[in-house]
Amino acid sequence: MANKKKLTGLGKGIEALFQDNNVDTSKEDVIDLKVSTIKPNPYQPRHRFDQKALEDLALSIKNSGVFQPIIVRQPDPEVASFELLTGERRLRASKIAKQETIPAIIRSVNEEQMMEIAVMENLQREDLTTLEEAEAYNMLMSRLDLTQAQVAARLGKSRPYIANYLRILGLPTEVKKMLEDKKLSMGQARTLLSVNNKQELIKLARKSVNESLTVRQLEQAAAKINGNKSAEKKKTPRKSPFVRASEGQLQEKFGTPVSIVNSSRKKGKGKIEIAYTSTDDLNRILEMFGVDLD
Repeated sequence: MANKKKLTGLGKGIEALFQDNNVDTSKEDVIDLKVSTIKPNPYQPRHRFDQKALEDLALSIKNSGVFQPIIVRQPDPEVASFELLTGERRLRASKIAKQETIPAIIRSVNEEQMMEIAVMENLQREDLTTLEEAEAYNMLMSRLDLTQAQVAARLGKSRPYIANYLRILGLPTEVKKMLEDKKLSMGQARTLLSVNNKQELIKLARKSVNESLTVRQLEQAAAKINGNKSAEKKKTPRKSPFVRASEGQLQEKFGTPVSIVNSSRKKGKGKIEIAYTSTDDLNRILEMFGVDLD
């Protein structure tokens, strides 16, 4: 470490910590850190980076240096090892440019704040794909034990907005890949979720990509595939307001769709179905029940 510049105190709270884009960081303590001592943010929701853009930035850094410092945290003050909070493109480009050091600001941040900052930075810059955004919300819920409503409140979103993104994680892997590659839009993905049969859903997704179907055309195709779905629904007994309210509360608690199904044969008996979207999601739910499989 070397070259300390302009000492001032760090702010408190998430707003003070997340200042990379809207505060004059030249008033903070900027330090040149060795690039080799900085580890990536383990909670970075963004998986894809434009290699050409990184190479262009690396050339600029090689010629003119890094103008805006990255932001890091130091888990152990006694060890010269740091974890990145914001500025991954600058760090990656600096490595490409073979820079030994990079200007950085060290902020005091705990694990929870680190995770929130990683998500908020990318959301503010609109850097995330639809799938990355959905995975980011799921990560906040599972790692911080938050409900959909709590995540929505923290990030300034509505609960239905968060719920719609989380539903995307239930799509088949092949379809999620189409979404990640931007071959499908969020609206198309949501429409595909209405298809009951998994194989038919995948076929329709392929058809949508190959024939550039609109959301309206997808809706019509999905309704045709589902056939007499609406007629079947009419045969299903209506759920009481108590059951619907209970489902809503359970959904908030577990952060995933929950269905209470009454037995058609025995009054007062039935089952509770809790959906999960991945092995990690299942483990998160099991932990909430106090089930430890280790």
